[in-house]
Amino acid sequence: MNFIDQARHAYAPKTSVLRTGRSTEHQLFSEVTGRLRETAAKLPTGFPAFAEALHANRVIWTHLAAQVADDDNALSSDLRARIFYLAEFTSFHSRKVLKGEADAGPLIEINTAMMRGLAAKGGR
Repeated sequence: MNFIDQARHAYAPKTSVLRTGRSTEHQLFSEVTGRLRETAAKLPTGFPAFAEALHANRVIWTHLAAQVADDDNALSSDLRARIFYLAEFTSFHSRKVLKGEADAGPLIEINTAMMRGLAAKGGR
């Protein structure tokens, strides 16, 4: 790149992508699901990183549960109840995974389904 091209690039207007709530949620699910997959593949030696990924996943689901429990949430009551149930299941199943009584497969499947739903609703 020559000097003129560098100047054009440096002073060109910057465009940034505005993220919607759904696209942000999709991105969060994508990142944590990728971490779950990667760290699960490195078990048992990578257990600390796996536990951190499980924790990050639970944080997302706990936040979602709090959001759908709010009476001012615009989602239908049926959808809110389903999301709340998935958050409870995620918490319960994560404890079993940490104890070595289950694997992370169902958590990854649930997150993947959520990403599909977020994308289908115009989230990306």
